[in-house]
Amino acid sequence: MLKRIFLITVALFATGSLFAQTLYDLNTIQKLEINFSNPDWDYRMDTAKAGDEGYLMADWIKINGIQYDSVAVKYKGNSSYDSTKIKNPLHIRLDKYKNQNYGGYKDIKLGNGYGDPSMIREVMAYNILANYMHCPRSNFAQVYINGAYYGIYSSAENIDEKFCADHFFSAKGTFFKCNPIVNPGPTTKSNFRHLGTDSSLYNNYYELKSNTGWNDLVALCDSVTNNTASYESMLDVDRIIWMLAFNNTFVNLDSYNGVFAQNHYIYRDLTNHYNPVIWDLNMCFGAFPFAGAGNASMGNQTPLSMQQFSPANHAADDYWPLIKAIQSNDSYRKKYIAHMKTMLNEIIVSGQYGMLAAQMINLVDTAVQSDVFKKYTYAQFQSAMNTDIVNGSYTIPGISNLMSGRATYLQSLPEFSAVAPAISGISASNPVPNYNTTITLTANISNTNIAYLGYRFDKRLKFQKLPMYDDGAHNDGAAGDGTFGADVTMSGAVMQYYIYAENSDAGMFSPQRAEHEYYSLTVANVAPVAGSIVINEVLADNKNNVEDEYDDHEDWIEIYNNGNQTINLSNVYLSDNMNTPLKWKFPDNTYIVPDGYVTVWADDDSLEQILHTNFNLNKDTGFVMMSTLSGILDSVSFFAQMSDTSWGRYPNGVGNFQLMNTTFGYQNDHSPLGTVQHEMGSQLLKLYPNPVNTQLTVTFNGSKQVEIYSVFGNKISSYSGNEKIVINTSHFADGIYVAKCENEVLRFIVVH
Repeated sequence: MLKRIFLITVALFATGSLFAQTLYDLNTIQKLEINFSNPDWDYRMDTAKAGDEGYLMADWIKINGIQYDSVAVKYKGNSSYDSTKIKNPLHIRLDKYKNQNYGGYKDIKLGNGYGDPSMIREVMAYNILANYMHCPRSNFAQVYINGAYYGIYSSAENIDEKFCADHFFSAKGTFFKCNPIVNPGPTTKSNFRHLGTDSSLYNNYYELKSNTGWNDLVALCDSVTNNTASYESMLDVDRIIWMLAFNNTFVNLDSYNGVFAQNHYIYRDLTNHYNPVIWDLNMCFGAFPFAGAGNASMGNQTPLSMQQFSPANHAADDYWPLIKAIQSNDSYRKKYIAHMKTMLNEIIVSGQYGMLAAQMINLVDTAVQSDVFKKYTYAQFQSAMNTDIVNGSYTIPGISNLMSGRATYLQSLPEFSAVAPAISGISASNPVPNYNTTITLTANISNTNIAYLGYRFDKRLKFQKLPMYDDGAHNDGAAGDGTFGADVTMSGAVMQYYIYAENSDAGMFSPQRAEHEYYSLTVANVAPVAGSIVINEVLADNKNNVEDEYDDHEDWIEIYNNGNQTINLSNVYLSDNMNTPLKWKFPDNTYIVPDGYVTVWADDDSLEQILHTNFNLNKDTGFVMMSTLSGILDSVSFFAQMSDTSWGRYPNGVGNFQLMNTTFGYQNDHSPLGTVQHEMGSQLLKLYPNPVNTQLTVTFNGSKQVEIYSVFGNKISSYSGNEKIVINTSHFADGIYVAKCENEVLRFIVVH
């Protein structure tokens, strides 16, 4: 099955919340009404912007008619902010003075259309980019302040710890905003160029968003500049390539590819790989014409030179080390061109950008016409698709002019017309394999000299790469028959995968949006019946136990599969109320493997990622039931729970419930109470490196036994030793594992 991420014109983001659907619904202009009791609010915000960029408290804001009191508002932006102008970019925080949010969102960031006569560049660019990599959601909002209409704004999701948890499944990683702190110029770039080992050398070019990370940034810059062989272990290379390809294809030069190499974030996820996030797209489609050159020139572009902007721009320039590294690696460069061709064909040649633009222009037309504070005239807005507009010292190209010229130019390049491999007939030797069995994936691939399978069993992890062969020795048929094969063990319930092939001239992905898009293969599974799965453990008062991906201590419910078949949880419900048994439904395509575990966060926040219910637990009079439409599968009641002490079955999966030390995601034991098991930060265990490739070292005091469990709770093996054990992990599949010693546990990640 193909996991496709459609253009926003085809399917809007679904979040399960009316608020969240509304806030970034492209078909609806949001209405934001702000009220200040201070008549000099504008002066105060200008003063704050000139000083420490602090917030001013507004009495209230109404978002689509829903009022929130005591909210924080400030002006934001660099070149887009002007104290002499009335309409300036805004940053609104709902939670600075009160714990409040709108559909899970606490920050609202609004752009004033600076540098964009069309008024749609930012929203259109984000909605195109979402097809290829993680990025903020975006749409339009009309802003009223003290009853007066201030105009139409673009609204973009804030890139913060919540965004990282939503997209990268963790919130604790090293996190930087990559924008020069000093005034941007040709000499100030946020480009990951190694400046030396002193972290203070980087302070003017990056803004730390995590608690720590300056030394991590130095190491990243050293890798980017001096050790391209380390890229696969340091960076999510595919996302880096998508970012660079997007910026070049759509001439987004107010980003990494431009003179300041700015307006992006970098986040290190739980696999220790850095992920790029593009932001501030209001000057995409050539509205920022400065490409830079070396460390001196602004690199001014004209509308014609932007149409003919080279895919190889900065390929040999030391001041854009990411671009130089991608361009100097033959395989990376072919992937870069393949990604550019995908966007060129899907968005530009197909005319998709024009249809999306027409939809947006029609939506905002009346709001723009009545916006008396906009920078450009209504006539310029009406003609901005196909008319170049002078903007001071440079000219902003009409979007259609730029895109049509871009298509003509790129299609004329030899590397864009080079014949790439053709990939078809992808199939599995067993389309419905059993869990933990080995299958062969085959594909018909022509015109290639190298092919590999990218695959993973957990969306939180990076794809592993496995060579595919046409040698007759990999269940691929006869040698040289054009059928390539690779053997994979189904060590998870769902395998996400794609295929890449290249020849001496070009590369090809299948699906073409990989790795952002992928195929999936699911193991054989059955519907649950009473006794096949059980509620195995419940923690109703989490103070210092396991943290979810948002760095929160939340209640949790553990489900265990007692049988030898994979169970489909798609039609299973959890509830804390006997009278409403169908309160929260497991997401579709959720499975639990034999002798495996699935743990759900009971935090009354179903907007969050992975598995989060729309209820939480009452530690004093708690109840949890698990049901299908056919009836109850299991239920449990509990009373007066102690902090960080769970209510679990012993023996595991079949016994009666009793108080026990927590065993989140693995087999319950009967440890004496009083010793809290720590998911993170164990005092007994220390293990390194983490993530690990081939050799994990575990240290402890005295003579101990260490047990290793998979993320599904299956016990893999036991090791005994005195003070230190070295475990060979070369045969472990990439994934998340648990090391348990006495009453403490630590998670670690295997990445090959």
